Amino acid sequence: MPFIKDYLTYQGFKYIKPEKAGPLAAEMKELKALGQAARAEFTEIAKTLEPKVAPFQMTRVSNWANQAQIARPHFWCYFKQPQDSQDDVGLAIRLYGQEEAYGISVEVSFVERKKSETTLLKQHKILDLPIAEPLYYFAQENGLSHRLAGTEDNRQNLREKIVSGQVRKVLVKYDIPLSEELDLNILTDQLAQGFDKLMPYYQAAK
Repeated sequence: MPFIKDYLTYQGFKYIKPEKAGPLAAEMKELKALGQAARAEFTEIAKTLEPKVAPFQMTRVSNWANQAQIARPHFWCYFKQPQDSQDDVGLAIRLYGQEEAYGISVEVSFVERKKSETTLLKQHKILDLPIAEPLYYFAQENGLSHRLAGTEDNRQNLREKIVSGQVRKVLVKYDIPLSEELDLNILTDQLAQGFDKLMPYYQAAK
């Protein structure tokens, strides 16, 4: 995935339309082309994965830059079943890491801008199930998100912090390291296995 790897170095980089970028115009054209190419690579991964995880269907892949035109290489794509509503918890794939060490995680989570009053309550149900590594938690605590190992102690601790309001949300995740040499079919087979590993948590959140 050469374009994805190259684009990771632009995390947080400000994009300016070439016609307004003056001497940076050529650089901005290159940035846009790279962002679009990286997004196309990630889209191809999602499309190849889709038939392997049916009846889940892929939704739109995230943009290469946000609304403020800041480069956003950590693409994601949610997968929903036909009966799922917009505010339901779903399964997603998400790019993580930096150029020297990166990969794609599978997660049980939800789209923030589409959540309802019940979405977080559904998401919290992932903590009703036991967990074992290599699965892990990604918790939003006091406004910051951090990784926690998939252990029983952490599960119980997070349940207490949810009740106290110290932790707002918790995702359950599974990582697959990426390399430029990794075959697309092998990668998507591994991602499909990640879906299988997380399926009990998705079902609990339903």
